Amino acid sequence: MSRVKRGTVQRARHKRVIAKAKGYYSRRKNVFRVAKQAVERAMQYQTRDRKTRKRNFRALWIQRINAAVRAIDADLTYSRFIDGVHKAGIEVDRKVLSDLAIHEPEAFEAVVEASKAAIEQAAEARAAAAA
Repeated sequence: MSRVKRGTVQRARHKRVIAKAKGYYSRRKNVFRVAKQAVERAMQYQTRDRKTRKRNFRALWIQRINAAVRAIDADLTYSRFIDGVHKAGIEVDRKVLSDLAIHEPEAFEAVVEASKAAIEQAAEARAAAAA
């Protein structure tokens, strides 16, 4: 069997890992074995936190929408507002609703009024069906 010289491949692999460990302290930045462990763990955190960031932003949007809805109508909760938005057929996601609440309060108030009207209309339809 022929001999395989792998110095360049191995050096390139080591350099790639050491480059990813740039900015780390102590042996984590320049000893390959330690740097490899640190970089692998950092990549696991990175993958996990990409999912977490989506959850955090959705929670932030919901809090902003809830605060804005209650500022307009103290009796209306976030969940009833979203129910009304769906019943009114308004297909706007929470990110856009949150942005409307911050930057376009008049437009957001119109959405809240449409949501309240849809909730009342559904309640009337339910009462008529029961009678």
